[in-house]
Amino acid sequence: MQPFDEFKNRTNEFWAHVKLISEGIGYSDRKNNKLKRYSIEDIYNLFNKLKLSHEHLFDTATNQSTNFAKDILSYLNKRSDLIEKEVYPNLMDREEAKIEFEKIKAKVHPKCYLPINKQKKEKKHYSYLVGITNMLTEKALRGCYFDDNPKGLLIITKNKKPLRTLSRWMDGAYPNIMDPVAVWEIKEYYGTTTFGSRVADGVYETMLDGYELKELLNSENKQILHYLIIDDRFTWWIKGKSYLCRIIDLLNSGLVDEVIFGRELLNRWPKIVKSWKKLPSKQ
Repeated sequence: MQPFDEFKNRTNEFWAHVKLISEGIGYSDRKNNKLKRYSIEDIYNLFNKLKLSHEHLFDTATNQSTNFAKDILSYLNKRSDLIEKEVYPNLMDREEAKIEFEKIKAKVHPKCYLPINKQKKEKKHYSYLVGITNMLTEKALRGCYFDDNPKGLLIITKNKKPLRTLSRWMDGAYPNIMDPVAVWEIKEYYGTTTFGSRVADGVYETMLDGYELKELLNSENKQILHYLIIDDRFTWWIKGKSYLCRIIDLLNSGLVDEVIFGRELLNRWPKIVKSWKKLPSKQ
């Protein structure tokens, strides 16, 4: 999924309203197992409850919403539509991911890194989403090098000196973690039965990475493409609808360049990989 064109380059004030309204009114309608649809009345009541000014949102003299309020409502409701109509249908469970993994593995005969998860006994298996991503990257690059198992922090240089060292390890980098063209992180939670702090922390980790890369772009004019790849229907849809909303907010506020949801990886990721212009020499 890519950002909404009409909501690019919005101010921090806009995103502050989006976050406050989402949290104050709620993200989902649990009775109907759907996401909230918001109205100006909901926002008006929330701001009254919090004793916040709402003159910038609602003109009491004309009984009309301001353009700023209309934009916020448009974004919030478009976010809900996107998740229900496009994100949810792409989410897979463990068995579906396993089938796709095995099909690609049989076709590609990969040389890339295919990690095993950290579970035990019957829960131990390949990390399917990481494996699918690595195999599709290998195939799309046609033998050109990429780092399929980074074990270090991203390093950005200038005049052969360190300019930035980021805070976290990534799950993949092209061509490597020194001055990469693109980096990606993968959140797969197949087989989980609860929505724990580990999942929430994963979203906050992506935010941190996004802020560091955005600062690098703004201050040094150095762009590193940043992708987030996530999956598991139970974790994100049944338990984590609010975090799906937050991920869409990350995307549209410019903290990630694109988010790939589940089955979307199969068709979209090869196109992304092929779009990276500067290919390194074959290694």
